[in-house]
Order: sequence, then C-alpha cells, then structure tokens
Amino acid sequence: AEQVQILTVYAFSTENWNRSKVEISALMKIFCKYCDELREEALDMGICLKVISTETEKIPSDVAAGMKKMVEETQHCTKLIMNICLSYGSRGEIVNACQQIANDVQNGVIIDTNEISESTIANKLLTYPCPDPDIVIRTSGEYRLSNFLLWQLAYSEMFFLDKKWPELTKGDLIHVIRSYAKERKRRL
Repeated sequence: AEQVQILTVYAFSTENWNRSKVEISALMKIFCKYCDELREEALDMGICLKVISTETEKIPSDVAAGMKKMVEETQHCTKLIMNICLSYGSRGEIVNACQQIANDVQNGVIIDTNEISESTIANKLLTYPCPDPDIVIRTSGEYRLSNFLLWQLAYSEMFFLDKKWPELTKGDLIHVIRSYAKERKRRL
C-alpha cells in the first residue's frame, strides 16, 4: 500500500496578499474555521501539523492563534507530518536562509565561507529536517511552481493534473504515487 510520511500543501502564498481585501478576508475566515476542524481530525488520525511561513507578520492574529494551537496540540503525533505553507514564498525562504548564514559568518559560527555548502543552506530552510519531496502534484492545469519550495524541488518528480484541488480523488492520488513508484523502479 502507499505510505505517505510527509505531506506539504501550499495554502496561501506571499503573492496572495496582493488579492482584494474582500477575498483575503474570506480566505482568512476559512483558515480560522479550518484550524479547529483540521486540529481535531489530525489528533484523531495521529497527524503532526506544522505551519511554514516566510511572512508571519501579515497573518491576522486570530488565524495565527488557531495555527499555533493546531501545531502545539498535534506535535506529539507521529503517523504523518503535514506541513501547511501559509503566507509562504520560496524566494523569501531562500533569502532568510542566506541572511542566517551571513549572521553565522559575522558571529564566527562559520569561520571560512568555503564551509558553506548545499547542506548549510538546506539546514536553514523552513522545511528542515524534512527530506526534499519526492513528488509534486500541481493542479488546475498550471505548469509552474508558483514560488513553492524552489530549493527543495530540485529533484522532485512533477505531476500536472488538469483538475482543481477540491476535485482530486483518492484514486487520483494513488495513481500519481503508483506512477512515481513505477518510473522510479524503471530508473534503478
């Protein structure tokens, strides 16, 4: 059977803050409601919820409180890790990682810049310590990454589906996982 250990979803990008105030407000209300529902379901199913954000200061306080409660109350769960990217942009994540490394150099944590490697950067990313994703499912007939996990997706298999996210079925997901497994087996 298919066993997914980590799932990362792109709930709201940093670019989404450019939408109309009415649309943003409606989406934030949905997030507030969803926090409680998702927390309860995650607890029942043993799912550890994490929130990944590069612009936390923009998240309304009621949404931030709901997210915090959701994360804290599920941190002990071990069946699945679900990363929720909210107010997230990968370019901002990479900039933040570079700034942290620059601070490490200034503070003498890194003595020689030749010590900086891919793993130095990866360890500063918000997804650390999760491994890079094996699969990316892009829905809605779009063929772009939309500033999502740009560093982490370097070797991920891309699947593009001409369906909106809510239209996906369990069968669609199983088909993607099995297609990935078949192609991976062929390459090895």
